[in-house]
Amino acid sequence: MPKGYVILTEVIRDPEGMDAYGQAAGPSLREGGAKVLAVDRHPDVLEGQWPATQTVVLEFASVDAARNWYRSETYQAAAKIRQDAAESNVVIVSGFEAAAG
Repeated sequence: MPKGYVILTEVIRDPEGMDAYGQAAGPSLREGGAKVLAVDRHPDVLEGQWPATQTVVLEFASVDAARNWYRSETYQAAAKIRQDAAESNVVIVSGFEAAAG
C-alpha cells in the first residue's frame, strides 16, 4: 500500500494566526501518525510561478490515513484557524510504488 502525502501551499496573511494554527495542529499530527517532511518559506522555483509563502509536505502511512487525519475533529478545529490566517491549497497525493520485477 503506498504512503499518502498531504501538500499544503499557503499564502500567509496573519503570521500570529499561523503560529496558533501550528500549536493547534500539532496534536492532530501526532494522533494521525504524520511525519513532517518539509516546511519551506523559500522553495527553489525551477519553473512557473509559486505564489505560496509557505509549503508543507506531510507523510502518512496511506492515503486513507491522510484522509482520516484531515477529516478528524482535532484537525478540522485547527484548519479553521489556518483558513482565517492564510489562503491555502491542500491536496492528498498517493506515493509511488515501482512494480516488482
